[in-house]
Amino acid sequence: MAVVVRYRPKADRADENQKLVEAVFAELNAADPGGVRYVTYRLADGTFVHIADVEADPNPLGAVAAFAEFQKDIAERCEPGRGPDPQPATLVGSYRFFESET
Repeated sequence: MAVVVRYRPKADRADENQKLVEAVFAELNAADPGGVRYVTYRLADGTFVHIADVEADPNPLGAVAAFAEFQKDIAERCEPGRGPDPQPATLVGSYRFFESET
């Protein structure tokens, strides 16, 4: 199941948010839990977009301590009305999107 989440942190908390996201990826790379593909983008307008393709049940992100820390105060870090908006997503097509990653 693929999920896309987008949100916009307050300008003064965007770098803090990025550091929390980076910690999630550091832990994922160290633990290599499998069962999930995950990417995050920070857009030029300050919006963050996370895309997760979860293949395992339960979701491996649930066991990542840094992910729990990232989620803990996310609503407080976001601009009013711009908090996380998770949406299930259906892949329509992909061309070599993750090919360069090892």
